Amino acid sequence: MRSFHTFFTLARGLAVTALLALSGPLQAQTDPLPSWNDGAAKRAIIDFVQTTTAEGSAHFVASAERVATFDQDGTLWAEHPMYTQVMYVLERVPSLVKAKPELAKVAPYSTVLAILKGDRAAIARLTLPDLEKLAAATLTGMPVDTFAAEVNKWLAEARDGRWKKPYTELTYLPMQELLQYLRANGYKTWIVTGGGQDFVRQYSEKTYGVPPEQVVGTAGGTRYGYAKDGKPFLTKEPRLLLNDNNAGKPEGIHLMIGRRPTMAVGNSTGDQQMLEYTKAGSGARLAMLVLHDDARREYAYGPAQGLPATKVGTFTQALHDEAEKQGWTVVSMKNDWKRIFAFD
Repeated sequence: MRSFHTFFTLARGLAVTALLALSGPLQAQTDPLPSWNDGAAKRAIIDFVQTTTAEGSAHFVASAERVATFDQDGTLWAEHPMYTQVMYVLERVPSLVKAKPELAKVAPYSTVLAILKGDRAAIARLTLPDLEKLAAATLTGMPVDTFAAEVNKWLAEARDGRWKKPYTELTYLPMQELLQYLRANGYKTWIVTGGGQDFVRQYSEKTYGVPPEQVVGTAGGTRYGYAKDGKPFLTKEPRLLLNDNNAGKPEGIHLMIGRRPTMAVGNSTGDQQMLEYTKAGSGARLAMLVLHDDARREYAYGPAQGLPATKVGTFTQALHDEAEKQGWTVVSMKNDWKRIFAFD
């Protein structure tokens, strides 16, 4: 009897030892955010998800109310040295000039041609009215299906100047993990961007797993009409319906989503009102800002925390101070992310 008891005790001890030995790798495999360094930002995310999805939690959020909104440029993918959609607009100009050669000698088309030939100084000559004129010429005045085909063709061929990769490969791996983690816990993830809604909808599902109906962006008008064969179609018009930036973000959220987010993530002054609106709701809320402070692996710009100033994705010191005051989580790309891109 004693020998049986000894054998049983030994077997149990071996089993416990084996389980303990396996627990380390098992935990590593189940880490929902493996590209994030352990720290305050990662803890804030995991604590928020756990406390809002655990039945019986004081901060439990019903599945229908689990809405997470993300800015895109600078939050989900690289935005420097120029927004991707702006690059699309600029690189569409040669096609316009080919169709209308007289434009080659007319600003801002001539300015863009100089930029595309390598004259970086010419960028400074482009004004906001110039960009609006170029956007109207390249993003409107065509059937929505034609626009979609042109965007998809460009995305398949265009390459970023620094990494020589398609723009859709310049998404941040830690943010992709965050999107997947949220969806695995019943959250619906939305892109709320200052970029063109029709533009982003062409790649959002394949690139981020966000379907086009969950993209809120700057939107222009469309006009319903009929082709010669009687088939109906929509034409994109140079008429602004929603400027989805700054205060336009919560306005767009109300218009398109109809629910206040429980979580919002951005990276610039254009996202401040979205974070304010999110945090103003009751219950558990999480607001986050991505700070680009890694010049070696990506880019460094602010001017918050003494980083170089920029007009593309500006993160001011005032915004950083407001984040600290309001309890928003600031994510340091340099310190909080083990990897930035999947190809690292």
